[in-house]
Amino acid sequence: MIWEYQRGYILYMVPTFILRAAAPYVSIYFSSKLIDALATGAPLRQIILYTALTVGLVFLAQALIRWLEPRLAAAHTGAYYKEDWMRSEKAMSMDYACLEDAEVALLRSRIGQESRTGFNLWYLQQTMRNTVSNVTNIICSIGLSLSFFLNPAIPLFGKLGLVGLLILTVCSEILCTAKSQKAKNEFLDACVDINRAYEKYEEFVGDYERGKDTRLYGMRDVVLSRIKNTQDDLYKKSIRRSIRQAAAESPKLLMEDILRFLANLLLIWAALQGAVSVGAISMYVSCIIKMIWAISELVKMGQIALLNHEYLERYFSYFDIPNRMYEGSLTVEKRDDVEYDVEFRDVSFKYPHTEEWALRHVNLKFKVGEKLAVVGMNGSGKTTFIKLLCRLYDPTEGEILLNGVDIKKYDYDEYMSIFSVVFQDFTLFAFTLGQNVAASGTYDQARAEQCLRRAGFGDRLDTLTNGTETYLYKNYSPDGIEISGGEAQKIALARALYKDAPFIILDEPTAALDPVSEYEVYRRFNEIATDKTTIYISHRLASCRFCDTIAVFDHGSIVQIGDHSTLLQEESGKYHELWHAQAQYYTE
Repeated sequence: MIWEYQRGYILYMVPTFILRAAAPYVSIYFSSKLIDALATGAPLRQIILYTALTVGLVFLAQALIRWLEPRLAAAHTGAYYKEDWMRSEKAMSMDYACLEDAEVALLRSRIGQESRTGFNLWYLQQTMRNTVSNVTNIICSIGLSLSFFLNPAIPLFGKLGLVGLLILTVCSEILCTAKSQKAKNEFLDACVDINRAYEKYEEFVGDYERGKDTRLYGMRDVVLSRIKNTQDDLYKKSIRRSIRQAAAESPKLLMEDILRFLANLLLIWAALQGAVSVGAISMYVSCIIKMIWAISELVKMGQIALLNHEYLERYFSYFDIPNRMYEGSLTVEKRDDVEYDVEFRDVSFKYPHTEEWALRHVNLKFKVGEKLAVVGMNGSGKTTFIKLLCRLYDPTEGEILLNGVDIKKYDYDEYMSIFSVVFQDFTLFAFTLGQNVAASGTYDQARAEQCLRRAGFGDRLDTLTNGTETYLYKNYSPDGIEISGGEAQKIALARALYKDAPFIILDEPTAALDPVSEYEVYRRFNEIATDKTTIYISHRLASCRFCDTIAVFDHGSIVQIGDHSTLLQEESGKYHELWHAQAQYYTE
């Protein structure tokens, strides 16, 4: 996977870590030769040669490493951003139902946190680096130490004893590292919820929008105390983890010291017997120490790799989340007369992981060019109706037809392109005004300005020095502007106009406004929309009285369909009840 998205990382990593590991052995080998040359009174020319080789070869290796390192760092950074992009790309491409699923959101948050702490895919990169480095160390150590074991002057029991101690040390490494890593893994598992809570509190502190409530309602001490509590909890768990790891690793450290001590005794004895030279003692001791360290690191890496398996399973389970929505292949007909028929045919729906029906047996038919109002109390199924129409979800039962064809059979992206929707919780980004209107990094400036003026934002636009190039908010520009709720709604409406889709849907985007202001926005937008099908959703009936058809929702079902005057005459109907219940607030 890493090779596919950042092969440069592997191409630079392998030679870099081979050279890093091998370079010290050049110095170890020639230093031993230099010591022996000095001890035996070798000619000056030979001493200078060993010195030159030591310095020269190490210099060449270090120069090559210095050339490789910045390229490796750049490739590593590229791999980091590519991996982060892959997670974001997966989120953007998965079914909308998955985005609304709390379990999927938790999974994405957790693997992101684990990536930042070095587990899952990132530990695989560390594994590759450590494997290359430690295997190089072991090969070089064995290569330089081989002459010791082939030396006939050293007794067999000494060689076997050294090998036996080495095996015991490796076994202690395996057992102690397993216990130590288990303690670390249990600590990390216990800290998942703590870290998530801490991140949320940090977001709360850093969000200037929330800063108003924090100050006005005196929440400073509450927020800071919760941050402190999470830090204290993390600190206590960290101390316990450190003590457990220290206790687990003590036998390993003891075995390493015993091995070093006995290896030195054996080498000193061999030197006193004349079996090895003084320089060879230095080389063997250095190689044995480095080999022990390399084996220790290799064992530790293997143990962590086994623990990392759980993290990797969780990581790849995110990318393996399937898209269950059927994506058809039919082209949405591009009609010059903009004639489209939409029909809900006995549609029922329940959200994933719930047993309650959000919609039940909905039947409705309307054409492009009509003005449809969807009204009802909060929770009556209005927004769910729109989500199904836009294919954010598929019906649990029944079907939705566009020009007599089930919408599942149309190309998904092409079908989505025929809708411009302004939801109640619409989003504006901290980009330029024009980019927000076009929902794109590039846009037609004249067209964006025209849509903003049609949506009623013209007066504010005229006051902006940079026009549509003005940034919203100050996240990315100190000259960014703050906008009111009403102005935000106008920008969202302009975005719907800019898309120029045959269907325009306003899903209570003005819910924060008073009923009179909401009615004025809907009335003005009704005049702007011209020949497009416009669907207005509101729990305020007066806002939609100008529509051709009104569908009244109650507890997930359509209980009435008709125009305003007809529905108002049905005194036993839900519309009549809601109308008069709301009217009392505006009449004496």
